[in-house]
Amino acid sequence: MSTAFDDVRRHVAAGDIPSAVRTLRPLADTAELADLVAEVGPLAEAVGFRELAKAAEKAARKPGDPRRLYAFGYLCIEHGIAFAAVPALREALRLTPGPAGRRPLSELVAALEAEDRHGEATQELLRHEALLEPWPGQYLVACNALLSGDLATARERAARLPAPDDDAWTWAHARLRRMLDRAEAAARTSPLDATDLRGWQFVLTGTLLGSLSPYGFQVMRGRYAYLSDSYEACRRSLDRLAVALDAAGHRPDAVSALPGRSDRILALAAAEILALDLVPYAPQRPDTLVVAYDLGDHDPEVQDGLRDRAPGQVLYEHATRWTETDTVPADFSGLHRQVGAEPWGARLTAHGPGEPDTRPEEAIARDIVAAGAHPADPGDGSAPADADTDAAFRAFATAVAPLWRTGPRAPIRSSGPVRSNSF
Repeated sequence: MSTAFDDVRRHVAAGDIPSAVRTLRPLADTAELADLVAEVGPLAEAVGFRELAKAAEKAARKPGDPRRLYAFGYLCIEHGIAFAAVPALREALRLTPGPAGRRPLSELVAALEAEDRHGEATQELLRHEALLEPWPGQYLVACNALLSGDLATARERAARLPAPDDDAWTWAHARLRRMLDRAEAAARTSPLDATDLRGWQFVLTGTLLGSLSPYGFQVMRGRYAYLSDSYEACRRSLDRLAVALDAAGHRPDAVSALPGRSDRILALAAAEILALDLVPYAPQRPDTLVVAYDLGDHDPEVQDGLRDRAPGQVLYEHATRWTETDTVPADFSGLHRQVGAEPWGARLTAHGPGEPDTRPEEAIARDIVAAGAHPADPGDGSAPADADTDAAFRAFATAVAPLWRTGPRAPIRSSGPVRSNSF
């Protein structure tokens, strides 16, 4: 007799672990818990996660033991399959009365956060509020409410949150307050609803998003999946940056490029468009526009040098990989895409990968400058007509200008309230 897990087993037998995990994911909240746990064991064994495989075997033999379920759930989170931890930890919490329930509750919230299920995390915390202490319990209520888009709950909980006794939480407390302050500024011109990518990007990271994708808006919400970039898009992003700098009343003294060919091409174009000098890159150089094509192309050492903002420094990134939440956030992002190709890179054609443009960087930069002020791509008609006009962007940039470029550049491992498809 076939079961819902047959395809998972076939993928494991074939050594196709990514497909096995994708197939298992939608079963996690519908299958019997004992069956789910039993299926994780062979999957874990196949990739050498023997500790998880043993925990799965023990929990499958005795699914009413909260300690075994907790151990299984904890290891699922550790090994990147938090979705499988959620039902196990929910059951462990149900079976653990009194203050001892704090441990499974904490891990359950961690699993839901790892899955960007912040609304559910908020509900679980409020359902077990008697177990919560101010730190981190009540803080997690405020933070998850914010990340789910429930600003009213986030504000109410944050307002009665005392300063943390443990300095380990001081930074998190300050970040929560910065996000709420940015939300107040953004709400002056932005709906901050489930479709407001620009608004929520600013709230969560302080990044100004230059352009929204006009394709598949109902599912992508302004993000691109694959984007074969263009000179016009590069020029448009730099023009929007100029608007943001003007709205903030800030003008850098010079432009510098991160160490990459694409970074140098964009920096050359930026220096020409903004009429600024091009200077060598130094992480702590003040009053400089630091230019990157894609920050994800750079190793952690380069990114670490950008986390603390030098006085007057602006970090610009043209193409942000929105699925890679560990990357240091830029002050300004031209657009969000998951993957893609530079206009001068090896682009896909009907006959396979094309050849990259090997012309000198200065010649390609001139093409970006020459692209001029072209009308925005109309897309497929799915985006609201007024979602990404020049006037709308200027109004938003003006509204948030006092809080732009303040505080550290800190990534947040969540896509926030605006969800979209990825592949």
